[in-house]
Amino acid sequence: MTNLADPPRAAFPDAASSTALFTDHYELTMLQAALADGSAQKSCVFEVFARRLPEGRRYGVVAGTGRFLEALAEFRFNEAELAVVEPFLDATTLEWLKDFRFNGDVDGYCEGELYFPNSPILSVRGAFGECVILETLILSVFNHDSAIAAAAARMAGASANRALVEMGSRRTHEQAAVASARAAWIAGFASTSNLSAARRYGIPTTGTSAHAFTLLHTTSAGPDELAAFQAQVAALGPDTTLLVDTYDIATGVQNAVLAAGPELGAVRIDSGDLGVMARKVRAQLDSLGAANAKIVVSGDLDEYLIAALRGEPIDVFGVGTSLVAGSGAPTAGMVYKLVEVEGVPVAKRSASKQSTGGAKSAWRVSRPSGVYVEELTSAFRGQPPQAEEPGLTVEPLQVPLVRGGEILTREDLATARARVAEGLRRLPWEGLSLSPGDPALTVRHIR
Repeated sequence: MTNLADPPRAAFPDAASSTALFTDHYELTMLQAALADGSAQKSCVFEVFARRLPEGRRYGVVAGTGRFLEALAEFRFNEAELAVVEPFLDATTLEWLKDFRFNGDVDGYCEGELYFPNSPILSVRGAFGECVILETLILSVFNHDSAIAAAAARMAGASANRALVEMGSRRTHEQAAVASARAAWIAGFASTSNLSAARRYGIPTTGTSAHAFTLLHTTSAGPDELAAFQAQVAALGPDTTLLVDTYDIATGVQNAVLAAGPELGAVRIDSGDLGVMARKVRAQLDSLGAANAKIVVSGDLDEYLIAALRGEPIDVFGVGTSLVAGSGAPTAGMVYKLVEVEGVPVAKRSASKQSTGGAKSAWRVSRPSGVYVEELTSAFRGQPPQAEEPGLTVEPLQVPLVRGGEILTREDLATARARVAEGLRRLPWEGLSLSPGDPALTVRHIR
C-alpha cells in the first residue's frame, strides 16, 4: 500500500501542457461575436450551481476544485491549439487567444464542502471574453468529480466505518478513472486499485489477484487452487488477500488457510449471496484458526447493497462500476450561468431553468450543537446575515481561489477529506438517509 504524499500536479496529463481545448466550439464563436461588437471586455460574473440534486439525493459534495485550478494554470492557446480553431475563427479572435491569460477572480466553496440546490459553489469574475471560454472546462470537472464524490460519500456512510476500496478503473474512461479515485478518496474511501491515481495524487493503493491467477494453475489433472494460493503467499506473504470463489467457496477458504496458515490476511468473495457467504466464511475461518483473517466482498456493490450488508461480518467493501458511474447519477447537474453584467444583475427566465440574478455570497447557519439549519445567500460581499434566533451561528462558505489570474490555494486532499466527514457529521440526521427525500438543507436568498 502506498503512502499519501505530496504528488506531482498534473490535472490533465494527456493535454500536452495545455487545457485550452477542453472547450466547446460555441464558446469561441461567442467570443468572436463579443470581440466584434466590443462587449467582450464587459465586466461579468458567472456562477456555478445545481438547480436540483439528482433524484433522491439529500446533499451534494463539491469535488474537483483542485483539478480545476491545476487546469486553469495550463489554459493557454499555443500553436497546436490555435491550429485547431483557426479554420472557424477570424484573425482578431485568433490574436486575442494567442495572448490569452485568465486575469479574473474566482471564489468558491472549499473542496469537500457540501452543497444543495442553488448553492453558488463557484463564482468567476472578469471580462466576458475570459470567463465565457472557461464554461466547459469548469463544468466537465465539477459535474464529474462532484457526482462521484456524492456517490462515494453515500457508500462510506452506509458502510458503518468499514473500509471501502475503489476498483472501478476497468469500467470507465482511463482518465475518468483517475479523477474518480481522487473524488472517492476525498469522500471517505480508504484506497484505490488505480496506480495512476497513486502517482498523481498520492492516494493509497491496494490489490492482489483476480480469478485468472487461480485459473492459471490448471493442469491436465484439473484445477489446482491450492497451488495458486501457495504461489501467491510465497510471493506476497501470508498477509495477502486470497480470492476464494473461483470454484467452491468452502473449499477455497480451506485452501487459503492451508496455504497461508493462521496468519492469513484476508479472503475475498466476489459472487453469490454475499451476506450468507460472509457469515459462513467467518465461521469457517474461525474454526480453522484464522480468526484474524478479514473478509473482503465485491461484485456490483452500491450504497444500498452496502447498507444491507453492514450487519454482516464483512471488513472491506470493494466498489467498482457503481462508484465510477455515480451510482445512477453520473453528473451533478451543475450549470454555469451569467448572473451579472457591469454590476447589473441578469437572470434567465426560461421555464424550469430560471436563475437568480446578481453575484452572491453564501453562509451556512448552524445550531450550538454544530448541526446545520439552512444555507443563506445574498448580494456578493454584502453584510453577513444576522442569525434569526439566539445561539445560531452564521459561517461563510466561499473562499478566494484566484485573484487577478493568480491561484491562491492548493489545498491538500487530506483537508478536503476531513471537510467531507465534518460536513456529514453536521447534517441533520434525516440528511444521511438513503431513501428518497428532500434536500437536507434549503438555500434561501436574502434581498
